[in-house]
Amino acid sequence: MMPSRVKLKRATDGPTPMSTPTSSPTPTPTTMPMQTPIATLNTASSQHNSTTSRREPTLTPPSGPIPLLLLTVLTLLILDTRSCQGLRLTNGGGSLSKGAAANKEQLNIGLIAPHTNFGKREYLRSINNAVTGLTKTRGAKLTFLKDYSFEQKNIHFDMMSLTPSPTAILSTLCKEFLRVNVSAILYMMNNEQFGHSTASAQYFLQLAGYLGIPVISWNADNSGLERRASQSTLQLQLAPSIEHQSAAMLSILERYKWHQFSVVTSQIAGHDDFVQAVRERVAEMQEHFKFTILNSIVVTRTSDLMELVNSEARVMLLYATQTEAITILRAAEEMKLTGENYVWVVSQSVIEKKDAHSQFPVGMLGVHFDTSSAALMNEISNAIKIYSYGVEAYLTDPANRDRRLTTQSLSCEDEGRGRWDNGEIFFKYLRNVSIEGDLNKPNIEFTADGDLRSAELKIMNLRPSANNKNLVWEEIGVWKSWETQKLDIRDIAWPGNSHAPPQGVPEKFHLKITFLEEAPYINLSPADPVSGKCLMDRGVLCRVAADHEMAADIDVGQAHRNESFYQCCSGFCIDLLEKFAEELGFTYELVRVEDGKWGTLENGKWNGLIADLVNRKTDMVLTSLMINTEREAVVDFSEPFMETGIAIVVAKRTGIISPTAFLEPFDTASWMLVSSPSEAMLCPAFSLVSVLAPCLLPLFSLLCVQVGIVAIQAATFMIFLFEWLSPSGYDMKLYLQNTNVTPYRFSLFRTYWLVWAVLFQAAVHVDSPRGFTSRFMTNVWALFAVVFLAIYTANLAAFMITREEFHEFSGLNDSRLVHPFSHKPSFKFGTIPYSHTDSTIHKYFNVMHNYMRQYNKTSVADGVAAVLNGNLDSFIYDGTVLDYLVAQDEDCRLMTVGSWYAMTGYGLAFSRNSKYVQMFNKRLLEFRANGDLERLRRYWMTGTCRPGKQEHKSSDPLALEQFLSAFLLLMAGILLAALLLLLEHVYFKYIRKRLAKKDGGHCCALISLSMGKSLTFRGAVFEATEILKKHRCNDPICDTHLWKVKHELDMSRLRVRQLEKVMDKHGIKAPQLRLASSSDLLNHHHLKERPPLLGNLSLAASAQDLYRWSYKTEIAEMETVL
Repeated sequence: MMPSRVKLKRATDGPTPMSTPTSSPTPTPTTMPMQTPIATLNTASSQHNSTTSRREPTLTPPSGPIPLLLLTVLTLLILDTRSCQGLRLTNGGGSLSKGAAANKEQLNIGLIAPHTNFGKREYLRSINNAVTGLTKTRGAKLTFLKDYSFEQKNIHFDMMSLTPSPTAILSTLCKEFLRVNVSAILYMMNNEQFGHSTASAQYFLQLAGYLGIPVISWNADNSGLERRASQSTLQLQLAPSIEHQSAAMLSILERYKWHQFSVVTSQIAGHDDFVQAVRERVAEMQEHFKFTILNSIVVTRTSDLMELVNSEARVMLLYATQTEAITILRAAEEMKLTGENYVWVVSQSVIEKKDAHSQFPVGMLGVHFDTSSAALMNEISNAIKIYSYGVEAYLTDPANRDRRLTTQSLSCEDEGRGRWDNGEIFFKYLRNVSIEGDLNKPNIEFTADGDLRSAELKIMNLRPSANNKNLVWEEIGVWKSWETQKLDIRDIAWPGNSHAPPQGVPEKFHLKITFLEEAPYINLSPADPVSGKCLMDRGVLCRVAADHEMAADIDVGQAHRNESFYQCCSGFCIDLLEKFAEELGFTYELVRVEDGKWGTLENGKWNGLIADLVNRKTDMVLTSLMINTEREAVVDFSEPFMETGIAIVVAKRTGIISPTAFLEPFDTASWMLVSSPSEAMLCPAFSLVSVLAPCLLPLFSLLCVQVGIVAIQAATFMIFLFEWLSPSGYDMKLYLQNTNVTPYRFSLFRTYWLVWAVLFQAAVHVDSPRGFTSRFMTNVWALFAVVFLAIYTANLAAFMITREEFHEFSGLNDSRLVHPFSHKPSFKFGTIPYSHTDSTIHKYFNVMHNYMRQYNKTSVADGVAAVLNGNLDSFIYDGTVLDYLVAQDEDCRLMTVGSWYAMTGYGLAFSRNSKYVQMFNKRLLEFRANGDLERLRRYWMTGTCRPGKQEHKSSDPLALEQFLSAFLLLMAGILLAALLLLLEHVYFKYIRKRLAKKDGGHCCALISLSMGKSLTFRGAVFEATEILKKHRCNDPICDTHLWKVKHELDMSRLRVRQLEKVMDKHGIKAPQLRLASSSDLLNHHHLKERPPLLGNLSLAASAQDLYRWSYKTEIAEMETVL
C-alpha cells in the first residue's frame, strides 16, 4: 500500500499555514507509514495535500517574556496531541500487521458531518467508539469482520459547511467517495437553518439516489426534504419525520378536545408534505376523534391571513422557518389572531435552537427533538451499527455470494457505470435492520418508506423566564409514538397568561332569531302547563308575544306556561338550528314576527320578516323564507337549504269506472290484431262494390284481408278458403252420391258468425264446415279464443276500478288560470296574500292576481281545507309545503299537479353585510355534503298518506255509475243495430233491384246466402209468401183476383200435362220436369251430378246447367207459394 495523503481543512478559506515538525521522542505521523487515508477533510474553496508527511501548524511564540515552565507545558501538550492523533490515523494502531490487513476485503463508507472549528476530535472519538464497539455489542455477533476489514480507516470523513456549493457537493461525492468505493453514505447534519441547508441536502441525497448508493441520514431539517418528489428511494432517516411531527401536534389537539383547526404554512420546502401528512393523520384518527380542518393557508403575503379573521378557527398549526414565523405572527397579532382565545402550535422548524423571539405570543406550543452535538454523536454511532448489521445480513445471505459490496468502476463521468446495481438490494437489508435502542426505548427500526418507525418528540411551551424579562421555550412533556398514551404533558402557560386552556372554538355569541310558523319547517304547540318547558319531541321554547307585550316586571316562569306568550317550536328549521348552535357554539332567542307576514313591498316599504332585518331588529330569520331578487337586494341570504317552487294542489273527486275500461286490457294495436268489421258493416260495402264494379269484388275481399291483418279476418278467410277448396267441403261431391245426405249450407258471413261465436263462446246455432282442413282450422281458432279470453278476463279486473278525477293543470301558467274567464264556469283558486307566491303572481300574471283576490286565504291550512271541501278548485303555494300537506292527508285526497314555477330555494336571511353569513354558509355546505340535510328532509317530509287504505273501499257494493261502461256498450250496440236496420231497408228498396240485374245473386251468395236469395226469383217468392201470410182481403174484388190467379195456375198445370201426353203419342220423350215440392226437387236423383242449391254450386258448372237448375228451383218455389 502507498503512504496515505491526509487532507486537512481549517476554518479559514485560505491555505493552511504549515510548520516543520516539532522534535519529540514520540514518533510523528511523518515517520509512520500509512496504508490508506482514514479521513478526508475538505473545504468547498480550497484543498491542500501533503506529499509524504503532514506538517504541523506554526505556533507563533507570544511576545514578551514567558515563564519557562508554561512554555514547556504547552510544548508537551501539543506534542502529546499530535502523537495521539498520529496513532489514531494509523492503520489499526500498529498492533495489526500489514499482512493481515492486506488479506481482507475492505468495506468503505462515507461520512458527512457539519463543519466545525473545534469539533473534529469529537467526531473522531465518536467514530472510534462506534467501530470498536462493534466487537463488544450485546446482540448478535458480527461474523463478517473475520473476512472483511471495517475499521476507522474505512470511514471516509468530510465536514460540510451549511451551504456548500454544488461543485463542492459533487466533488465530495464523485471524487472522494467514489474513489474509495464506498458502499453507503452517512449523512449526519444538525443544522437547523431551515431554508438555507435544505437545497444542498436535497441535492446531495438526490445525487446519491441517482448513483444507487444507500444513505443513512440524520438531519434536523429533514422535514423540508420533499421526499415525495425526490428520486432517491435509498434513504433511511434516523431523525423524526414530518409525519411524526404532525402526529404529535394533533395529539396535543386531541388532548384538549380541540376538534377544529387551521393549517398555516409558508413557502418553506416541504410545506405540501406537511399539509398532506396532517390530512392523512386526521383521516386515520376519524374513527375515535373527529377533526375538522377549517382552513389551509400558504402565506405568501400577510394579507393571506385575512382568511383566518373570517374563520372560526381558534387553533392554528404553523409550519415555517423561524424568520417567516416572526413575520406571520406579527401580522396575526395586528389582526387580533393571538391572545387568550387563540392557540398556535408550531413545528420543529419554528423553534430551531430553542431561540424565542419577542414577537412570539406567550402560550405557544411546539414539538421539538434534540439536535445538539451530543445527540449528533450518538446518532453517528447508531448509523455505523445499522450499516454493520446490514452488511452482516447481506453477506450471510447465500443469494448474495457473488454480489460484492463495492462501487468499483462507478463514476459520475461517462467512462464507468452510472448506477450501482447492488445498491437497491443492499438497501433492503439496511431497511430491515433492527438494533437495540436506548434504555426504555424500542428498537431502532424503519418503515417501508425508510422513516424511523418509533420516534420521541419533546413538547415545548413558550413562557416567560424566571425573571420575566424574556420568553423561553420550556419542555413540558414528551410524545412517544410507540405508547398507547402517546402524550405526557405537565403544567402549561396558556395564551394570555390564562390558567385554563382555550376552548378551541369561537367564543359563544347570542343571536335573536325571528320566525314565522309554517309546517313542516316550524310548528307551534303549547308548552307543558306545569313545568312551562317543551317535551323532547316538541322542540324549543319560542316567544310568540310582541315586544311591547313583554312588560319589564313580567314573571318569566309564568309567561312560559302561558301559550299567549311562549309556545314550543319544532320542525325542520328547529332541528337545523340546533345543529348550527352545536357546531358554532351560540345561544339564541326565537321570536315570532309581529305582523305575521313573510315580507313583501307594501306601499314602497317592506313588511314582515324582511322589515325586521332591514330595520336591524333581529340578527337572523329562520323559516321557509323563499329567496328572490327583491329580497336579495336588501338582505343577505345563505346558501339554499331546500329547493322549492310555486305549485298547485287540487283534490281528487270520487270517480267512476272509465267508459272504455273494457277496452283497456289491450292497447289499440292489440285490438287491431284481434277485431274486424262486423258482418253487417261489410255487407253494404260488398253490395256497393258489386253494384259499381262487380269485377272488383274478389280484389275487395283480398283488400279486406290485407287491411285487417288481424286474427278474426285471417281466421275467417282461412276457414272459408279451406272449406271452399276441400273435396269434402263446399262442392259436396263425396256427400251427394248418397241421396240421404242432408242439404248443406255455408258462406263467408256464416263463417264470420262461426268465428265470432267461437271467440265469445256464444250458445247459438252455427253452421259448421264439413271439410277436414277447415274443421282443423276452426279448432285452432278455438284454441286461440281460449287463450285470448283467459288473458283478457285476467287483466280486465285491474282496469275495472274506480278512476279518481281531478283538475289537471299544467302549472301556474296554465291558460285556464292565467285567463280565468276563458273557462266556463271559471275555476276558483287562491293563495296567501303578501307571500312570495302572491308577489310573483302579481308581477307576472296581473289579471290572474286580481281575479284570485276574492279566494285568497290567510293560512295554508285554510287554503287546503277549502280545496278538500270543494270551496276552492285549487290552491297555489310553495311546492315543498304543499307536498308535505299532501303527504299528511290520511285520506290521500290531495295531490299536486303540474310543474313547479319560479324555482328557487329557502335560505337563512341576515341583515346586510352580516358577519354571520359566511360561517353559516360553511356549515350548510358541510351538512349537505355529509347528508344531514337529506336526513332531516326525509324525516320531516314523510307523511301519513297511505294509499293502501283505499284497498278496503274496493270491496264496497258498486254503484250504477261505477259499471256504466257496460250500459254504454249496450246502448252503442242498439244504435249500431238501428243503423244497420236502416241500411238494410235502403238495400232492399234501392240497391237490390240494380244488383239483381247485374249479379243475379250468384256472387253475393258466396258472401251471404240470404243476400244471394234476395236477388233470385226464389227470394222474390219468399218475399211474396211473407206478404201473403200477412195479407188479408177486405173486399170481394181482392178475393176475385186471388181466385183468378189460382185458376190460371191450375189451367197452366193442366195444359202442361196435355202437352206431355201429345209428345208421348208422337214418340217424343218429354223432359222429366215433374212439378214437385221444393223438398222433392232438392232430393231428385236426376240431378246427382250437379248440386241442387246455389250454396253448393260447383265452380265448373256450365251456363246451361245453371239455367236448368234455376228454372227448376223457380217452379218449385212458385208451387210452394201457391
